[in-house]
Amino acid sequence: MTLQQFRYIMTAATTGSLSEAAKQLYITQPTLTVAIQELEEELGITIFNRTNRGVSLSAEGEEFLGYVRQVMEQLNLIREQYLGDHPVKHQFCVSTQHYSFAVEAFVALLREYGGEEYDFRIRETQTYEIIADVAGLRSEIGVLYLNGFNEQVLRRTLQEKNLVFTRLFVARPHVFVGAGNPLATREAVTMEDLEPFPRLSYEQGEHHSFYFSEEIQSTRASRKDIMVSDRATLFNLLIGLDGYTICSGVINEKLNGRNIVAIPLLVDDYMEIGYIHHRNVVLSRFSQHYIGMLQKYTTTPNA
Repeated sequence: MTLQQFRYIMTAATTGSLSEAAKQLYITQPTLTVAIQELEEELGITIFNRTNRGVSLSAEGEEFLGYVRQVMEQLNLIREQYLGDHPVKHQFCVSTQHYSFAVEAFVALLREYGGEEYDFRIRETQTYEIIADVAGLRSEIGVLYLNGFNEQVLRRTLQEKNLVFTRLFVARPHVFVGAGNPLATREAVTMEDLEPFPRLSYEQGEHHSFYFSEEIQSTRASRKDIMVSDRATLFNLLIGLDGYTICSGVINEKLNGRNIVAIPLLVDDYMEIGYIHHRNVVLSRFSQHYIGMLQKYTTTPNA
C-alpha cells in the first residue's frame, strides 16, 4: 500500500475513467490498472466496479476513499508545515439547489480557508444531480430541501444511495418577485393573488418529477409556466415579466441586489432545508468549515 496508489485511486474516482485518469497522472492505463488491482488484492476488497462506460466506486471503495482523502489531506498539511513545501492546491466541491445562502457560505469559505491556491467548485444544479454528485463522491456536500410532499420519496432515494440528510433550518413559504411587481409592496400574498402572473421554476431534466421539483406547491396548476436552468435567468424574468417563484425567502442583497423582493406566501407548507453527505465518507476539513458557514448564514433566515 503506497501513497502513489492512493493518488491513483483518487484520480480514477474523480474521472470515472481509467484512461482519463492515466492521462492526468501521466502514466499508461495498464500501469494504473495493475496498481489498482494490486491494492484491491492487498486489502481484500473491490474498490471499483468496472463497466464498458468506465469505473465507479463500490460500497467498499466509497468507504476506503473517505480514509484515503483524510490521509492525503493530512500529508499535505504536514509537508506544508514542516517541510516548507509549496502549499497544495486545496480542493472542494458542493452541489446545491439555487440558494443564495449556499453561495454566500461558499464565498466565506474561500475567503477564510482558500489559501494561495485552490480548486473549489459550486454546482447549482437539478435535485437528482445533487444526489448523484454526492453519491458518486463528485461533491462532498449537497444542499436541498424536504417537505411533507417529497420527503418520503427523497429519503428513500437518499437511503438507497447511502446518504445522510441533516437539517439546517425550516423556512415558511415565500415568493420572490421583482421590486416593480404590483405585489412587491404586499405584506403577504395568497396563491390566488399570484394567478395572473407567470410562475417561474427550475427545470429538472429527465427527472422532471414533482418530487424532485425545487419549488413547493409544484402540483398546483398555473396558466403561465416558465422553466429556467439558472438563477440569473430566473431573476431577470422575475423583473422583466413580473413573474414569481416560490421559495424559502432567504436572499442576500449583496449578491443579488435590491431588485428582488421576498414576500411571505400564505399557504400551509414548509421547506426543511439541509445538507446531505455520504454515510461512509468522513468529511474533509473544508466540508466541515463549509457546513459551519452554512449554519452561520442560515441562523436567522428571512423565512
